[in-house]
Amino acid sequence: MIKLVVTGDGSSTLFLEELNEHYHSTFGAIQESRHIFIEAGFKYQQKSSKQIKILEIGFGTGLNALLSLDESLKHEVQTDYCGIEPYPVKPEFVAALNYGNILKSGVLSTHFIQIHDAAWNRKIKLAPNFIFAKMKDTIENVELPEHYFNLVYFDAFGPDVQSEIWTEKIFKKIYDSMEPGGVLVTYSVKGIVKRALKSSGFTLEKLPGPIGKREFLRASK
Repeated sequence: MIKLVVTGDGSSTLFLEELNEHYHSTFGAIQESRHIFIEAGFKYQQKSSKQIKILEIGFGTGLNALLSLDESLKHEVQTDYCGIEPYPVKPEFVAALNYGNILKSGVLSTHFIQIHDAAWNRKIKLAPNFIFAKMKDTIENVELPEHYFNLVYFDAFGPDVQSEIWTEKIFKKIYDSMEPGGVLVTYSVKGIVKRALKSSGFTLEKLPGPIGKREFLRASK
């Protein structure tokens, strides 16, 4: 069973009872996504890259995609985004998420609907500088291009729940799909995650976390 939850910054998230997992931090869904994925990922890469090519593991509610689109629109950054999600959120729960209202943007509200209405496994031009695709599949099954992505959002459910994807094998697959200088950002700092990232070739950096979380990771190729 899935429940809608209002988080600390007023933005909503979803709680999956059978896994005892929230899709985003209960301290603030938007503030967490901005802090980890936008500030430490998108904006960090924007300093050195004219084009941001994003792979997201755990598309989920589409919040990271929406915030990335927002940055692309604000700063005219050419962005190519691919999200992977084997278990799409049902339309009735998507409709209950309040991100457009919290961000006070009718444009983003419209784009949020477009993101979720878009056909799976097909690239579309969502905005002049934003190419978007979402893959209904698992990271284990998806064939990734080599040396392509320069930013990875690793935002799947935690290693206690989805241990099969927080592994050296999966991280090596992602590593091989990234350009030199690319970065992977994730909220988890667990020992097994750090060891798997290091073993697959990444250099790790611990960064101060958002409200409610002490640290998170940025891994570089």
